[in-house]
Amino acid sequence: MNRRNLTASRALAAALACLAGCSSPSPTFYALRADLANTVASNTSPAVPTGAAALDVIVGPVTVPDMVDRPQIVTRNPDNTIQMNEFARWATPLKLDVGRVVAADLAQRLGTAHVSTFDGAAIPPVWRVRVDITRIDSVLGDSVTIDAQWVVRPPGHQALTLGHTVAHEQVTSQDYGALVDAHDRALATISADIAAAIRADHPTVGSATE
Repeated sequence: MNRRNLTASRALAAALACLAGCSSPSPTFYALRADLANTVASNTSPAVPTGAAALDVIVGPVTVPDMVDRPQIVTRNPDNTIQMNEFARWATPLKLDVGRVVAADLAQRLGTAHVSTFDGAAIPPVWRVRVDITRIDSVLGDSVTIDAQWVVRPPGHQALTLGHTVAHEQVTSQDYGALVDAHDRALATISADIAAAIRADHPTVGSATE
């Protein structure tokens, strides 16, 4: 190899090494989780109160605003501009994760394992819960506000229960993990209102944790 080719090879190797060392950081993926304060601290199923075993609940559909229905976590800046962080992302589509968490929260609050987002998993009579998230306002280091309209449809031809919950949670740090935790707590507040509506129409339903 002559001197010119050797120099070119070294330059190419240096460029490749720089690209490898200077590559963009990998994104961090976040998932919502059910309300830990209402989770039974054991690996066994929660005790089911009398009458609750027959309660089957389907959560869905769940909708979220188009602005936040994307892989990136969307936050609002103090100047009211919107930021979509390419390196802080949802692990699964947000509306699917919201539905999963609401279902898990309801299962704990109603004391039944028969809560699902999958329609084929229920045995009639079935309660149906629709959740329309109309606003998710997330501000790093400040707060998360989730505005939700929801409908509880009892089995048969009973009257629907329509509800509206605005959940506001503080965020004490600039960390995205703390922001996601605030989302969890806000969804737990929404789930608590839905569970209360179901219990009001179904007095035999108890709660394993409340």
